[in-house]
Amino acid sequence: MDRSSRVTDATATPSARGSLSREKVLRAAVEMADAAGGEVPSTRRLAERLGVRAMALYHHFKNKDELLDGMVDLVFAEIELPEEGADWRTGMLRRAASMREALRRHPWAIGLMDSRANAGPATLRHHDAVLGCLRRGGFTVAGAAHAFSLVDSYVYGFAVQEHALPFDSGDDLEPVVEVMMEQAPPEEFAQRFPYLAEIAVEHALKPGYDYGEEFAIGLGLIVDGLERRREEW
Repeated sequence: MDRSSRVTDATATPSARGSLSREKVLRAAVEMADAAGGEVPSTRRLAERLGVRAMALYHHFKNKDELLDGMVDLVFAEIELPEEGADWRTGMLRRAASMREALRRHPWAIGLMDSRANAGPATLRHHDAVLGCLRRGGFTVAGAAHAFSLVDSYVYGFAVQEHALPFDSGDDLEPVVEVMMEQAPPEEFAQRFPYLAEIAVEHALKPGYDYGEEFAIGLGLIVDGLERRREEW
């Protein structure tokens, strides 16, 4: 944490300092990051939110990295883990869907989830459960590592793309397509970019279109491929 942020908060009270806990600090930090749309709060702003001096946070976290470790661990704790007796395919599909939802709630975590050198207990429990699901499903040690990496690459990549898109639904997409097609008159646009015009008109602009549905389709293709290679690695 930046020691220049040790600013006295006029609203700090003994009762506020006394009620401070590690979990309370972490949950406040996660809520602030969620509300900010991706920005992890500074020590000063976090202390103000909690009604304490910034120095009080050092009793629970030695530095900013330790705070980030804890925040990431809270996100991992939200992800549904494969059940021990579950079919590996079902377990991986449900876990991936749960992970995507967690990243939608906490987009700031997308670039941090696998960057922490000091993994917390929820993170370790998550990784062990995923690897256990794959190993019990017949994957070799190397195959489990390959499958884990592949699925996570897809989930993280989809989360980044989904968060960056300038629309949330088909209704939001229409003005985006209209701006795109202003590059040329309709007939000319269709001639110059026939496949782009085709997918816009015949797919993306149809009622009920939801880009999020692409997630399950792509994930299914990956799991189908893993099934075929499961005993080959």
